[in-house]
Amino acid sequence: MRYLDKDAIERIAIGAAFLGTGGGGDPYIGKMMALSAIEKNGPVRLYSVDEIEDEDFFIPAAMMGAPSVLVEKFPRGDEFVKVFQKLAKYIGKEKITGTYPMEAGGVNSMIPIVVAAQLDLPLIDCDGMGRAFPELQMVTFNLDGISATPMAITDEKGNIGIFETIDNKWTERLARTATVEMGASSLVSLYPTTGAQIKKSGVHHIITLSEKIGEIISSKEQNAKEKLQELLKLVSGYQLFQGKIVDVIRETKGGFNLGKMNLEGIEENKDENMKVHFQNENLIAEKDGQVVAMTPDLICLVDYETLLPVTTESLKYGKRVRVIGLPAHEKWRTDKGIETAGPNYFGYDYDYVPIEELVKKVVVKHV
Repeated sequence: MRYLDKDAIERIAIGAAFLGTGGGGDPYIGKMMALSAIEKNGPVRLYSVDEIEDEDFFIPAAMMGAPSVLVEKFPRGDEFVKVFQKLAKYIGKEKITGTYPMEAGGVNSMIPIVVAAQLDLPLIDCDGMGRAFPELQMVTFNLDGISATPMAITDEKGNIGIFETIDNKWTERLARTATVEMGASSLVSLYPTTGAQIKKSGVHHIITLSEKIGEIISSKEQNAKEKLQELLKLVSGYQLFQGKIVDVIRETKGGFNLGKMNLEGIEENKDENMKVHFQNENLIAEKDGQVVAMTPDLICLVDYETLLPVTTESLKYGKRVRVIGLPAHEKWRTDKGIETAGPNYFGYDYDYVPIEELVKKVVVKHV
């Protein structure tokens, strides 16, 4: 067990936004909410998965919807605890042992810190993705047959409700409809889990990894090239492209940020082009028409000079970025994982090929 102070929050927010692959919400908004919570309530206790008991009980809390909406539809502040307590009361658990993030992302890694600080609960060093994904069934708990419901959902106006569904895909469909009606963003608590389920099905040490990533990116003692090499080594990643954003097509539809961006190469990628498709998160990267990375592997955009993560809602013409790819957690590379969050699910006519093979110029075969 250790305590997360303000410096740790700063680092985690950066690292989680990097792992969020463009989604998971604005890291600045999430960081400010978490910093405010620990300033008022004190540092948050972080426990490793090894320190919890099998019979302990945990509830995550997260934002659902289009991340870009948060820029204008800022949370009121009490929704996170309200939705957490609503679910706890509904399932009749007098004692909730702690909370944890459902995904890595600038906002969704911070919301559980707010809940932990306000309710004096420990935070567990795990999540359900090891990255960010746009839909509720795209979590490692679902891969092991754990139900997303009962699930609580609320908005900043005070509307609140409970879903119990026949499967996790129906949870996504019904909750997405409610989220759209709530203004394209909502706050949710779902996947109530035991310690035993977290040990078996969670992605462990994700908060610690986020903090290490954030420490590298925020370092003042190294230049961009040195930090990039250290970062790639830590995450077993690849620099896929260096370029300038020349076009962004983006829309908010059905509770998602949807679109694609075009980049013109610079430095060693001069005279080359890259296209990145996204649905909240970056899903497919194509270099000169050749796929070089695809979901569920991670495609992360960072600022060319600072290496700070670039989220899909902050994309703009002229911005210079590096595109970094890294392998997904092993759970996503199973048949069930690829079926749940692979390129075919999102409508792309590709068989999944691991990034390690694609970077060796392996041709991607159409289905």
